[in-house]
Amino acid sequence: MVIGSHLLGSIVGGKMAHSNSGEDFLKNFKIPKYVLVPKSESESVPNVPVVPECPVLVFINSRSGGQLGGDLLVTYRSLLNETQVFDLGEETPDKVLSRIYANLEKLKQNGDEFATKIQEKLRIIVAGGDGTAGWLLGVVSDLKLSHSPPIATVPLGTGNNLPFAFGWGKKNPGTDPQSVKSFMNEVKKAKEMKIDSWHLLMRMKTPKDGPLDPIAPLELPHSLHAFGRVSDTNEMSVEGCHTFRGGFWNYFSMGMDAQVSYAFHTERKLHPEKFKNQFSNQSTYAKITRSQGWFSSSLSQSSSRNINQFAKLMIMKNHGGHWEELQIPPSIKSIVCLNLPSFSGGFNPWGMPSRRRHNGEFTPPYVDDGRIEVVGFRDAWHGLVLLAPKGHGTRLTQAHRIRFLFHKGAIDHTYMRIDGEPWKQPLPVDDETVMVEISHLRQVNILATHGCRSKSINNPVSPSSHGADEEDSDEEAHESAEYRKFGAADTFKLPEEIDISQLS
Repeated sequence: MVIGSHLLGSIVGGKMAHSNSGEDFLKNFKIPKYVLVPKSESESVPNVPVVPECPVLVFINSRSGGQLGGDLLVTYRSLLNETQVFDLGEETPDKVLSRIYANLEKLKQNGDEFATKIQEKLRIIVAGGDGTAGWLLGVVSDLKLSHSPPIATVPLGTGNNLPFAFGWGKKNPGTDPQSVKSFMNEVKKAKEMKIDSWHLLMRMKTPKDGPLDPIAPLELPHSLHAFGRVSDTNEMSVEGCHTFRGGFWNYFSMGMDAQVSYAFHTERKLHPEKFKNQFSNQSTYAKITRSQGWFSSSLSQSSSRNINQFAKLMIMKNHGGHWEELQIPPSIKSIVCLNLPSFSGGFNPWGMPSRRRHNGEFTPPYVDDGRIEVVGFRDAWHGLVLLAPKGHGTRLTQAHRIRFLFHKGAIDHTYMRIDGEPWKQPLPVDDETVMVEISHLRQVNILATHGCRSKSINNPVSPSSHGADEEDSDEEAHESAEYRKFGAADTFKLPEEIDISQLS
């Protein structure tokens, strides 16, 4: 179907009702089937009265939030065309988006200006936990679309750090039609922001005695959307080494907090019946923190888990700079490399230093400045400082690239996690090292509400639709296309054996 430019002008200029009830409101969001489904029967122009103001694709982890994910799926499909609402338990987002954008390009080549306008205005809603939201962000990043659709996140997980950072709240939402319509209206009004993504590379010598591979809860394969081992034929592979790669949007952490998260995920895997809602999940999380002794003085005074006892931290502060060692304070037992001002249920470990920078002082955290904040904590008592209005952890550095070098210490393992997904990491037992390097990758568009707490370096006061351009520096130009992938479209997939119900 081809819509002429003279007709398109009247369509775009048409007025629509702004009430949150009735079919007129839903026309703002509905996308005709022929636009999304290749070779579907074309709909006549009279059935498409206006170009929707905010056409959306909706991706839902139907197993997130207890029954909430499934209930949301039913509601969205009752309000929109079923062809624009997808269950992530049935079809992966890379396949869906590749198919839809291939069809959009074909329609554009055939002169369909209506489809062109749909593509220009398209927005994405993803409902799930931080892991699910990061999965979608990674897919969109890897597809490198000519016009990357901005993404709104529905908080269906336990922590919901990513939705909270951009004003979407951290409480699980209502699933009734009116609540869903209210959320859709916020999506229509939301502003676009750029958000940095970060690549993580972990490399270790092939050990003589025992593996150093990451161990996920219950020693099952880690959710490969977040972290995966590269094959021997991969360009990033180094002979005699095991190499893993992944990426994150919110944070990488190690030590105390990751150990608690690991125990939580293990318990949820063993006893899923105990994890039916957000409140019970958070209560269990608090109990695990206490049971592991992170509030006890004996553990706080023990030096064996101090990060500086088994790791060295190297940083490159700015693009094109040089590597330098950063001394880790001796009492630090947990380190968080933070991209967003939302961690552990909405806290901001970095705080808000003054915007004016003098003599190397720290700046406020921006989500699109190509720099990541590194914060340390001594114990769980230290973490409680975040409850204070201006509380923050021990600010260590802001950097463009970070490298951890782990060596033999008093303990034989530590714990790490990416955006809420933890694993147990064995440490060297000889003179070899395990290297973890974090570097800036690229940016993607995300949707932010008026109450967004994340700040753009280009507009520190309010959400900005004019974020910095994606970085394509000389430093990274020599890297292979495989390195430049976030891991989503081709390598960021959940394998069939991974149970999506265990993805936050």
